[in-house]
This record gives sequence, structure tokens and C-alpha cells, in this order.
Amino acid sequence: MSRPPEAAGDGSSPFPPEVFRRRRERVRKELDGGALLLPGADVLHRSRDTQFPFRPDSELFYLTGCAEPRVVALLRDAHEEEGLTLFVPRRDPETELWSGPRLGPEEARERFAAEASYPLDELEERLPDLLKPASRIFFRLGAHPRVEPLVIRALAHARGRGARKGEGPRSVWDPGTILDELRLRKEPEEVERIRRAAGITVEAFREAMGAAGPGEGEWAVEAALEAGFRRRGARGPAFPTIVGSGPNACVLHYEDNARRMEEGDLVLLDGGAEVGLYAGDVTRTFPVAGGFDTAQRAVYEVVREAHEAALAAVRPGATTAQVHRAAVQALTRGLVDLEVLSGDVDALVEEQAYKPFFPHQTSHWLGLDVHDVGDYAVAGTARVLEPGMVLTVEPGLYFRSSSVDGSPDSSASPAALPDSPGPFRGIGVRLEDDVLVTKSGAENLTAALPVDAEEMVELVGVAPGEGSLRTEAW
Repeated sequence: MSRPPEAAGDGSSPFPPEVFRRRRERVRKELDGGALLLPGADVLHRSRDTQFPFRPDSELFYLTGCAEPRVVALLRDAHEEEGLTLFVPRRDPETELWSGPRLGPEEARERFAAEASYPLDELEERLPDLLKPASRIFFRLGAHPRVEPLVIRALAHARGRGARKGEGPRSVWDPGTILDELRLRKEPEEVERIRRAAGITVEAFREAMGAAGPGEGEWAVEAALEAGFRRRGARGPAFPTIVGSGPNACVLHYEDNARRMEEGDLVLLDGGAEVGLYAGDVTRTFPVAGGFDTAQRAVYEVVREAHEAALAAVRPGATTAQVHRAAVQALTRGLVDLEVLSGDVDALVEEQAYKPFFPHQTSHWLGLDVHDVGDYAVAGTARVLEPGMVLTVEPGLYFRSSSVDGSPDSSASPAALPDSPGPFRGIGVRLEDDVLVTKSGAENLTAALPVDAEEMVELVGVAPGEGSLRTEAW
């Protein structure tokens, strides 16, 4: 296990110190007498002494730039002289022999411009005094079992002894009430990081789509995509790559990638590069060989039109609900045209008749996490889009069958697995791009990867032309 690369220019090094200092000052003004306690990620074990690759905690990185394991940060409000205090594991030559060099407390204080830094093993002793001036603690309950008992102890101490002196924290607040709103609006440095992740994702997709073919394994496309990420300097995939061929395309988060592709299959490829801890996220659906058949093409065009309508709806002042509504309207209209649904389109939308075939939302936020933080509604009203927000646009249609990956699913209930119309059964199509909201509209960061059906066929190495679209009857 080793740290993310820190060489200049590789896209993984932290932003300039001023970026993190500016963020902390904004947070300190919002704490209003409270203190923010952020434990970093721990090293996770895959089995016995084998570790998963370490991935830093997003919130800790956002405020400090720290990508070290097991670090705990305490940020106090603007009235306290010591704003940032870090607790860092002591240097251990034997451990570093196996896992590489680490920053000790003193090095961490200098690197991350903290006012104070202590060994992690002093956290339990020092934390109560550091929390005494705080009226409340911003801490994510249930997420950090190593540190949570110390928070509970501080609350109990304040209730038991602090009442006479009027000191000590009396409540715990979700850090997201402050951090989520800040992270939702991306700074220029973050936009450039996401832009690079998106660009690498697009380039790697072009290579990976060429690896598809009859008899080839889904895993080969996965390997080609992730190799493309790494070859271009990304840290790796931002999330488990999805290569769903045939009926597997109808499993929304299919990750096994264990089936061999067959002639006539569509492949749904969903992946994204992680660059400097920021994610790209793209989906394309394409034929394994020979082009789309008539039913596949019909479904694909419905999704493409919904994708186009949703992209057109992204602009400052619009809401996330309007983006979703644009996609839903187009998908429902298409389902009527395909004779999957019947009736008035607006009425069908209100009834959510599309849900068996489009069960998810059209968008999610994108940033340090692939499903980034931020509420989609505020006080019961859909979130208004603002410049600097980055979101995905990803409509889809899924006509599930009773067989996924070649194995009948006897446990699926009729309600969970509706009977899809015969001509479309087993077809799953999703198209996804990453979109930045700008002052004047929106920028599709992944527009360089086409969605046009003929261009998709070209990318998998089959030139479109007469006979490239098979015309079997439905």
C-alpha cells in the first residue's frame, strides 16, 4: 500500500496551501462557537495482512489537503487562536519499511499549515480540553468507531460537570450542514481537476470500446478501460467499472464483469477515472459487433433523445427536478411510441408509469466522490442549479428479463421484475455525461465521446453502412 503520487504535474498532488486555508476560514466562520472533528480514513484489510489500496477521506482532504491514513483534524471557530489541530500517527520505521514513508506530527503541521499537531496516541488525552470552548461538535455519527466514543465522552462530561461553568459541547451536528454546501459549488481548481478526469475517461473509453467483441469477456473491456486510465496518469477507476453485456446491462450497478459477450449483444459500459481524488463518470451503450438490430436501435434512440433533452435543461436557474423531468418526458413519450406504454404522456409521467423501465434519477453530483455530497432539494423545493455545480446527466431504459448472466432468477418477484415486452426483453441502454453549470449555460465535459448510433458503431471497429443495422422483425 502506498500513497497517491505527489510528483508535480501528475494531477494527484494537493492544491496550493492557500486553497485549503481559504476553505478552512470559510468553515470557521460557519462554526458559530462549535468545533469540527474530522477523522480521516483508516487502512482497510482485504484479508489477513493484505490491504486495499488506501483512499483518503474526502472531507479531510477538502479542508487540509492531507492524504495520510488515520489522521484526525479538529477545526475550531474563528474566535479560537488555534484553528486547525492535527493528530497524526507517529513515525514508525518498521511500518514504513512495508508501506512507504509517512508524515509524522511535526512534518504534518508544516505541510498542511496547522496551528498545532500532536501524535495520534494523545488524542484521547488532549481532545476534552480542546473541545471545552465549543458549544457543539460537528461530527458524523456512526462513521468513525475509533473516535466516536471520545465525542460521546465529551458530551457526557459537559452534561455532568460543564453546567456549573457553562462550558463544553451539548450537541452533535452533521458536518454536512456546512461542508456539503461548500463542496457542491466547485472552485476553479476543482473544475480543472474534474475536467482532466473527464478527458482521461473519454480517451480511455475509445480504447476500451474497441476491446469488445463476440466471445470476448466483459473483463477484457474492464481491463482495457482501467489500463487507459492508468496509462494517462489517473490514480485508477473512481468506482468499480460496469461492463454489462446482454441482460447484464439491465443490472444498474452490475460489477461482476464475468460474462462472455455474444453476437447481437449490447454492452453498457459505465466507468470513470479518478484524478487527484476527483472523479469522472461516463456511460455509453454499444453493440458488440455488426451494429444495432431494429429493437435495440429503437430503444437507443429514445434514450439518446432523453439524454439530449436533459442536457438542454441544464442551466443556471433551472432545478435538478426540471432536468429529470425533461428526461422523463422524453423517455415516456418514447415508451408510448414503442407501444410499451399507452395513454397520454403527461398523465403517464404523473403516474410514474415509466418507473419499471427507468427506476433511477437522471443526475447526481460529481466531485471528490463520484456520487458527491449535496442535497437535491432544499426545504422541500428542488435545488436550483448555480455556476460551479457539476452533475451527471444519465437517462436510461432497462427491459429486464428473468435471466441475468445466463442464470434464472427464481427469487425475483413479479413486482421487482416486471414482464418486459418480448421484442425488447434483455435490452438495457444508458447514456451519461458530466456537465458543468456555467454563468451562461452549461458545458458538457465529456462531449468528445459521441452518442450518435453510427459513430458508436465506428468506435467498436465496425464501419456503419448498408447492412450494419440488422432488420430482424420484432
